[in-house]
Amino acid sequence: MRSSKKKALFAGLLAAGTMLSGLVGMAPTAQAAEQACNNYSSSTSRCVNTQLVIDGTSHSVDWYLPNSTASALMVLNHGFTRGCGNLRGTSKAIAEKGVMVLCVNGDMTAGNPELANDLGDLMTARTFAPPAGKALPSRYIVGGHSAGGHFASALGARLDANGYGNLAGAVLFDPVAAGGFTANLQAISDGGNRQVLAVTARPSLTNSFNNAHEALIGLANPYVGLQLVWEKYTLGVPVGGSCHIDVEGENTDIIGIAGAGCSANKTQTARLRDFGSTWAKDLATGTRTAAYYCTDAAVVSTCGSKVKDLVDRSLPLAAPIR
Repeated sequence: MRSSKKKALFAGLLAAGTMLSGLVGMAPTAQAAEQACNNYSSSTSRCVNTQLVIDGTSHSVDWYLPNSTASALMVLNHGFTRGCGNLRGTSKAIAEKGVMVLCVNGDMTAGNPELANDLGDLMTARTFAPPAGKALPSRYIVGGHSAGGHFASALGARLDANGYGNLAGAVLFDPVAAGGFTANLQAISDGGNRQVLAVTARPSLTNSFNNAHEALIGLANPYVGLQLVWEKYTLGVPVGGSCHIDVEGENTDIIGIAGAGCSANKTQTARLRDFGSTWAKDLATGTRTAAYYCTDAAVVSTCGSKVKDLVDRSLPLAAPIR
């Protein structure tokens, strides 16, 4: 194929991706916020929707509060014009590991670094409090899905720039990078002293063909997570398996499905939540559940049993990000 034709094809794919992303942009954020805690059921945590004033502006936020004393606060933000209610199941999985979760309903266009900076300043000053009389943990984790992953990177970089000493690291879910993403992750990583971890989906238009991978691979950290890939080949093309909205799982909707061009895969959602919640607990408590890591991402024999269970199969159902 000639170069001009390749460019035309790429432009067409990019236009299609923009159109699909626009469908996701139609999601009613306020409605998602209102529904965030509806029918929430957990014996070890609760969900509370409140308002949080960030730099003079009131935002609808969702808190996932462990019944016991929380080991850390994880900010886990939704994707581009999605809502915190779309992350209910994943937030629950993390809260049930003893980690308090905060999600801010807001415009996530390009990761909204301005809001991330303002929230980072508020978190550094520690002039806010969780609801229900809960204490604010001193240890922080940043996280997010899609454009919310870029938001998380900007938030973590701001906390680092502010000199906040209890930033534990980052857990990202199929992040989509915008300007400054690489520098943000490097600031969070601090030369490999902090963990930066991600679960990503197979390459697609909606995750900009894994445009976050380059920054992740370039970190000093020897292991930065796992890519859930596909389940079969059709005419030599990998299909099925992971989807950009796996993190939303049962909390997604028809607009999310239309925007992603695929449906959340129950098996991959369960895997994603297992890894993400375990990593969050480890960051919160300063531990390392060896089954979920590799000593060297390039050498499968150094990986723990949970990683090997996905990698050592007849099809490339998963692979360490490398």
